[in-house]
Amino acid sequence: MRILVLGRTGYLGTHVAAGLRAVPGAQVLGGGRSAGVEHHVDLATVRPGQLAKTLAAVAPDTVVNCAGATGGDAVALAEVNARGPAVLCAALRDAAPAARLVHLGSAAEYGPGAPDAPVTESAPTSPVGPYGATKLAGTAAVTAAGLDAVVLRVGNPVGPGAPAASLPGRITGMLREAGPDAAAVLRLGDLSAFRDFVDVRDVAGAVVLAATVPGPLPPVLNIGGGRAVPVRELVHALAGRAGFRGRIEESTTGSVRSAKVSWQCSDISAAGRALGWRPAHTLDDALTALWESDGVR
Repeated sequence: MRILVLGRTGYLGTHVAAGLRAVPGAQVLGGGRSAGVEHHVDLATVRPGQLAKTLAAVAPDTVVNCAGATGGDAVALAEVNARGPAVLCAALRDAAPAARLVHLGSAAEYGPGAPDAPVTESAPTSPVGPYGATKLAGTAAVTAAGLDAVVLRVGNPVGPGAPAASLPGRITGMLREAGPDAAAVLRLGDLSAFRDFVDVRDVAGAVVLAATVPGPLPPVLNIGGGRAVPVRELVHALAGRAGFRGRIEESTTGSVRSAKVSWQCSDISAAGRALGWRPAHTLDDALTALWESDGVR
């Protein structure tokens, strides 16, 4: 089985590629715009015809799209998150129409959730900002492409190697910098929001199953921890692992998205039925692995 992982050097892509390499008989190839991949592919700029030539040469049985942008202006987000999947689908139709496509979406596509009501894949989508909106556009391109494709809507990934731009990665970096200084102060925004955190290794496990199980899959599957956790709980749990002796100060202001999306949790039962998947790691496992890893990306 030949599997092409786009975005292979990113946070999710690194874990996904490692998981796929453990599949017996799998030949895992990397694609992306960073150095160190077998195939240079920039989904933000590549033309469908160019990408089709690359795909024809690779002849993949499966393509996993981990490429995505979480920061930047609306144009940068749209280029990678919306245009990218559309170009990929067009190229796959021309060059490898029988290949399975596993595309990583985001729970941000749903927008605000209602407390104590985990969202299912059939829930209305109402993203509150450019990130969620562009990810939703990417999902729409994939589900309408007429391919053997599945979108995994991922919650908030956490675990070893978390990027510095993510909340867990940023807090980890701040705690490492503060060290044991009892006078240190971590000044943070409002931590009252609830999020569905999922271990990045469990995300990789879901991708492995989606890439290898036979037969058609539902168009969209939620991949999360299945539990709404206060962001404050995550911050204090990391501080405990760090032996932080200072003070954590919360302001009453925070990101616009956190204010508009105060509660988010995914119903992950469909992934259990379709893939036989469920999280193998707890949030404590993920935070311990994050703190004990070599650092954030």
